[in-house]
Amino acid sequence: MQLAIPIFSALLVALAHNAAATTPQTPLQYRPSSCSPTGLELGGAKALSEWSWVDCGTETDVVHLRSLDISPDPPVPGKELTVKVNGTVERRVEDGAWVDVVVKIGVIKLLARKFDICEEAENANATVQCPVEKGEYAVTQSFDLPKEIPPGKFTVLLRGYTVEDEPMFCLDIVADFRHRK
Repeated sequence: MQLAIPIFSALLVALAHNAAATTPQTPLQYRPSSCSPTGLELGGAKALSEWSWVDCGTETDVVHLRSLDISPDPPVPGKELTVKVNGTVERRVEDGAWVDVVVKIGVIKLLARKFDICEEAENANATVQCPVEKGEYAVTQSFDLPKEIPPGKFTVLLRGYTVEDEPMFCLDIVADFRHRK
């Protein structure tokens, strides 16, 4: 659970709020995926040695993730983790947007909680606050991972919704902290 809180906090802030708008880039090429948390399917997935992510949203979602990179890769318990996110906000995100977060290790659910995205951005002193305007965003957020992350393969499922309860984004992350030889 301690692993998931900083990761999804950084993603929430990065994805929707702690963004510095960039100049318009090539439009996002949306590629639907199967929403499986393995990160191995084609489409919006990036599979790495010990972590992966899948943009499991649909073309009608408000936020589309283009890239999500971390450093160091793989993440190291007790060290600083930097998350870089690039994405597109298709329409204005109003105060009151929220996210359901589920964190599992195997089939065991460690956390199931609803978070106010705008409140999280405000608490993190993000440079951009709600409302978030339509546009391209590039974000970098750093935080310290706890040393006490137990060995295991964590799955973090994030389902974002607008203030009107319309789907805003869908993101699945898998981080493997099992000891490797």
